[in-house]
Amino acid sequence: MDPIVLEVGAIIAITEYFVIASAPNARQVRTIVEEVERRIKDDTGVVPMSIEGTRDASWVLVDYGDVVVHVFLGETRDFYDLERLWADAPRVDWQACGAALA
Repeated sequence: MDPIVLEVGAIIAITEYFVIASAPNARQVRTIVEEVERRIKDDTGVVPMSIEGTRDASWVLVDYGDVVVHVFLGETRDFYDLERLWADAPRVDWQACGAALA
């Protein structure tokens, strides 16, 4: 899964954090997305503003406003390489993002 969190708020105005993760197949991508939704809702009561990409599940984007979760198929993550695209953004401990959702 190799999750990382990038603090992008100083670079783009639409969100504060990108969470980036991946899985080896579409079923696991969907499962990760479902688990993220369930845990955030259970822990905070927050539901996504929107979800995109669930149909083919090669790149699913879950928008929580201040936090945007990107879950990729491994090869799709490699192709788009958001970590390189947003290399100027500092990496942060994923637990620090919990406060943004509360």
